[in-house]
Amino acid sequence: MALIKAELLKLRTTRLWWVMLAVTIAYVLLQLGLTIGFAGQGGGPNGQPIFPGRDTVPFQELMWGLGASGALFPMILGVVMMTAEYRYQTITTTFLTTPRRERVVVAKLGAGVVVGLAFGLVVLALTAVAVAVSVPLSHGELVLSAKILRIAAGVLAVLVLYTLFGVGLGALIKNQLGAIVAAVVWVFIIEALVNAIPALRPVGKWTPAGAGSAVTNSGVDLGLGTDYLLPAWAGAVVLLGYAVLFSAVASATTIRRDIT
Repeated sequence: MALIKAELLKLRTTRLWWVMLAVTIAYVLLQLGLTIGFAGQGGGPNGQPIFPGRDTVPFQELMWGLGASGALFPMILGVVMMTAEYRYQTITTTFLTTPRRERVVVAKLGAGVVVGLAFGLVVLALTAVAVAVSVPLSHGELVLSAKILRIAAGVLAVLVLYTLFGVGLGALIKNQLGAIVAAVVWVFIIEALVNAIPALRPVGKWTPAGAGSAVTNSGVDLGLGTDYLLPAWAGAVVLLGYAVLFSAVASATTIRRDIT
């Protein structure tokens, strides 16, 4: 616990965490605003609305899942939590202070969980405000169903997972710029293509993005299809598996690496 507190202290003494938080807020607000603005309007197949009307329950379920779209930014923060130690050569002092490197890695992962949860809670708070304002203005009735709770829990899980992914990626790729570029390419190119191309979807459903979409799936088809996704419980299991995998990668690469 002392090491986790130390890692969080390192993070709090830099400006990057609140910059990433501000960018996350802006990005999620953009997603929420676009969904609210285009809700109920045509443009889908056979002239059907792309997004459900603001007075419907599917609209609320869709809104609650949008927070997962901001997962890139806590992931970048996770990368920096690891790679900044190498960039500024503080990793030597860290490992001299705590020679058992696996404890340092576990502490960084523990701090990553806290960061992911904090970002997730902020995102869910923004979503709650957006839903609470937009639905009554459209004469809809606010609901808090078991499905919405599952979607909200999925958003938290996705943001935590991607933060851990960032820590693991930073342990694997010491170069900070290289690790951040790899993270962006993974989210915006590799996972986006794999989950958008129908022929690749049998593989895409097993990626972190596919598993996260399964957990936060509202059942609303936005043109990419949702029938290929895993069940929500299976998506949660896959997310947990990736978290374990990222932890193992982070531990194995950092413990065995020569840092001199």
